[in-house]
Amino acid sequence: MFNIRLYLTIALFAITGSCFAQSNKTGTWGLATLVLPGSTEHRWGGYAELQGRTDETLFRNFFYYEVKGGVSYNFDNNSYALIGTGHYTTYDYLDLDKGPLVKENRLWEQFTSVEFVGRVKLEHRYRVEQRWLNSDAGNTYRNRFRYRLNALVPINHTKFVPNTVFLSVFDEIFFNNKTPNFERNRVCALLGYQFTKALNLQAGWINQFNNLPASSNDKNNMMVMVMYNIQRKKSSSGILPTTKD
Repeated sequence: MFNIRLYLTIALFAITGSCFAQSNKTGTWGLATLVLPGSTEHRWGGYAELQGRTDETLFRNFFYYEVKGGVSYNFDNNSYALIGTGHYTTYDYLDLDKGPLVKENRLWEQFTSVEFVGRVKLEHRYRVEQRWLNSDAGNTYRNRFRYRLNALVPINHTKFVPNTVFLSVFDEIFFNNKTPNFERNRVCALLGYQFTKALNLQAGWINQFNNLPASSNDKNNMMVMVMYNIQRKKSSSGILPTTKD
């Protein structure tokens, strides 16, 4: 199983390198995440997140926000399922007063597993989404399928303990059941700092490539994320500072 995943990982990064076109427009993604982690002692958990984005210019030209959350169930400390829902709103940053261009409600089901290779933590996430979109073009329904591999590496400690500097690198590929089936690829590299068991801050670069029926495009963004993990008594789970998006 590990060899299959390793080959898939190499293939994903190869696709990423070959399909990204260079873009000189840089936006911003800002995320605030609250997590109630699950474990073998506390099977049920969840999270809530608020995200805002700017277009083409760092910290300016706000055009998008999302509010989402989910409920999770841990099978053990290294695998869990989650059901999530969210509301996503897109504006024209040149004219915010005219209201949203697109409003989307989303439901998803996902399974996540974690494996350890030395001090490297590999997180595999599989997600199925149901999406309801409302825009000037009318109401539409879409399905989407996503796979993400996230590698997390603590740098100055062997585990994610307080005062740990860490690196998080992930690639996520998006498919749907309509042509073109390959819809999107997202690659990200973040440098983080674990202040306490509960609080960490991450910042770095994320590139999103969109494969549209008429054309394709990509854009670089700066990502800044603050995450707070609610501490639970008598929990054996090692909380990973992985992004929930």
